[in-house]
Amino acid sequence: MLLYQPLKEEVETTIMMKGDNVLDLKTLIEELESSTIEVPSVFICPISLEPMQDPVTLCTGQTYDRSNILKWFSLGHNTCPTTMQELWDDSVTPNTTLYHFILSWFSQKYLVMKKKLEDVQGTALELLDTLKKKVKGQNRVRALKKLRQLVDSHVSTRKTVEENNGSSLISSLLGPFTSHAVGSEAIGILVNLELGSELKRNLMHPAKVSLLVDIMNEGTIQTKMNCAKLIQTLLVEGDPSETVVLSSLSLLVGVLRLVRDKKHPTSVVTGLILLKIVSSRESVRGSIISIGAVPQLIQLLPTLNNECLEIALHILEVLSTLPEGRMALKECPNIIPNVVKLLMRVSESCTQFALSILWAIYKLAPEECASKAVEAGLAAKLLLVIQSGCNPVLKQKSTEFLKMCSLDYSTSILISKCMLTATIQ
Repeated sequence: MLLYQPLKEEVETTIMMKGDNVLDLKTLIEELESSTIEVPSVFICPISLEPMQDPVTLCTGQTYDRSNILKWFSLGHNTCPTTMQELWDDSVTPNTTLYHFILSWFSQKYLVMKKKLEDVQGTALELLDTLKKKVKGQNRVRALKKLRQLVDSHVSTRKTVEENNGSSLISSLLGPFTSHAVGSEAIGILVNLELGSELKRNLMHPAKVSLLVDIMNEGTIQTKMNCAKLIQTLLVEGDPSETVVLSSLSLLVGVLRLVRDKKHPTSVVTGLILLKIVSSRESVRGSIISIGAVPQLIQLLPTLNNECLEIALHILEVLSTLPEGRMALKECPNIIPNVVKLLMRVSESCTQFALSILWAIYKLAPEECASKAVEAGLAAKLLLVIQSGCNPVLKQKSTEFLKMCSLDYSTSILISKCMLTATIQ
């Protein structure tokens, strides 16, 4: 097959410099790939549906990107992919006119984008300078709000702020006398930045944490989520100040409010993730139980998606390690049938957590738990676990639980309750 190679001047795509690097058409396309601009359809290759970097035209008049049409031919096709006409001439001709149109269009779009980024970064630096001048009141709030919007919208702005010591500057604005308006905007900025170890320790100061918790309890839903995410970032394992922070009942109450906010699914998962981190600290579990977290989580289980359900069950399993946690579980209405339903429903992890919760209740009240669990179909679910591809530890636990539950039933009654056949027996 005869294929014409484009002349050197036809493929020369050097049009501008980025630092010391030459930008070619391929780089321009990659630079603009994440933008929302709509590329003209005539620039799109019908095969790949991507912008053409080296357009060539067939004898049928249809144009394709060179690499894509050559791949089409290499598969043994002798037709035009768009019209499916058989080719009477198998050569391809560089479409230099279209190529230069594409190059010019992407060059202009890149220059516009570059100018916008430069303007955005310049604005961010100006706002940082304004904040360094210790502006107060509404002027400070306005500067922080503009900076937060830029940081939210542009990754490059985040880097600009970080590289110009913006993280420390914003952190210094948080303290015991900081207004909630200033605090909310500052937290909205910090949650999007990379925070070093020293800065994290600084933010763990009791006065700053107290402000964080107050704002999380009183701010908008987005502000509450920002506070929760920032607290997650600050909880570094081994930091002695953690215990003081996590023991705050105001913090725990604020987290539970997020978890219960059914209108905003994102807030639910944000709250659950933070609650999971907090509950991993053994010294805080009693406080979590004392504010009624167990019945609230049990009540939420039927409404949660799979991701949130797994986190919630993990938290309940952890809380069930305490006597008061097991008692709180036992006292929840319909706890046993509701948890039995979750076995073999979502994932192996969910099954493991649910089984651990049932086991904790069983230890507290064996006869009552066994009766309600078997009535709810536990035995059948346990047999499914045993016969499944679950891990051996989970299978062993299911086997032991099945034996324990069967002690109060004759074989015929247990089979009846499980709705099993004599063959399975």
